[in-house]
Amino acid sequence: MDGIERCIDDEIPFEIPESWEWTRLGQIISLLSGTDFKPEEYNDKCNGIPYITGASSLSENGVLINRWTEMPKIIVNYGDILLVCKGSGYGKTVICDIEKAHIARQIMAIKKFSTLDMLYIRLFLQANFNQIKSKGQGVIPGIDRNSVMNMLFPIPPLAEQKRIVEKQRELFDKISLI
Repeated sequence: MDGIERCIDDEIPFEIPESWEWTRLGQIISLLSGTDFKPEEYNDKCNGIPYITGASSLSENGVLINRWTEMPKIIVNYGDILLVCKGSGYGKTVICDIEKAHIARQIMAIKKFSTLDMLYIRLFLQANFNQIKSKGQGVIPGIDRNSVMNMLFPIPPLAEQKRIVEKQRELFDKISLI
C-alpha cells in the first residue's frame, strides 16, 4: 500500500486455492466517502439527482429515494456497492440500483470494476459483517476508511467469483424453501 510492498504472510487466516490471491481490499477497489449537505442544498421535490443519506435510504432490494440535490459532489453509479459507515445500520450493504446519486457522509461506496464481480465483494463484506461491526468506534458507531481498505481479501479468478455468488444464491433459495 502507498507504493510500498508489504508481506502479509503472518496475517493470512486460512489457505486458499493456488489460482486465488490474498490482497488488501484497498489494493483492488476505489472507495468513496460521502459528504453531507445543508438542508437548503437538497429537496424533496425530485429536483436534481437522488441524495442517499444513510441506512434508512437502503433496503435489501436497493436504494429508497426521498431526497434530491442539484449540487452533487460525491457520485455513485449503478452497480457500485454502498456501505453504511456511520450511525444505526452501519455495516449494511446494498448494490446501487439507480443510475447515479450523491452519497452523504454516512455512506461509503465501492466503485464498480469490470474485473471484479461486485456481488462477490458484497458477499465478502456480508460474510465479514461482525469483523466490520467490531471496528465501529465513537459515540455514534462508525467504520473508518482504513478499516475497509486494510481488510484481507481472498480474490479468486473472475469466473470463480461468479460461481461462488451463484452457488450462494442457489443455497439461500433452498434454505428459504424450508
